[in-house]
Amino acid sequence: MAWIDKLVSRSPIGPMQEHMHAAVECGRQVVPLVEAMVVGDDDAIAACRAEIDRLEHRADELKHEIRGHMPRRLLMAMERRDMLEILDCQDSIADVTQDIAELVDQRGMHLPAQLAEPVLALAKRVVAACEQGQAVIDELDELVETGFGDREVARVVGMISKLGEIETETDELQDQAARALFGLEEQLGVATVFWHQVILWIADLADYSERVGNRLRLLVAN
Repeated sequence: MAWIDKLVSRSPIGPMQEHMHAAVECGRQVVPLVEAMVVGDDDAIAACRAEIDRLEHRADELKHEIRGHMPRRLLMAMERRDMLEILDCQDSIADVTQDIAELVDQRGMHLPAQLAEPVLALAKRVVAACEQGQAVIDELDELVETGFGDREVARVVGMISKLGEIETETDELQDQAARALFGLEEQLGVATVFWHQVILWIADLADYSERVGNRLRLLVAN
């Protein structure tokens, strides 16, 4: 049975789940970052950026470790390429969160009062999408253990569908935030472009989470 132990020890599933947890923990920091922007606290913004940088670095370390040790052929219903595509989507959650924090900190961006409510609502719902994506990835080991059994597949597909619903809600919140922003365009001037980029990037976190789920949906469908 030693060969089975060796194969199990080389499974990328546990590291993939650990990486998703690291990426989502990074994504969660967008809420305290937005809250610091609302009150115009530069020190808090800098502290959020530092924490996001730390978490993104941890996610990067895990990503490189997974890529370096993933077997070329997996004895499961998933190919190496499939796992790496999911990994890239996961990693984008951390990367984009870092992009947001860098821009906000570098420009000293304080959220206009009229944007506080829509942008914070968007950030919170985006985090919910990230956490749902994490819950889906947490089912990977159960999928494999049950041999992609019908009951577990149906359960995961249901979770992915819920993720899609949350992402749709973030699209609506993004639209509301953008409309509120463009209502201030004359007042904000060129800064409107940077605020729009921040809103788009925040919404992107939900998009990448949904891509994680959709990629897994394709796998279980096959």
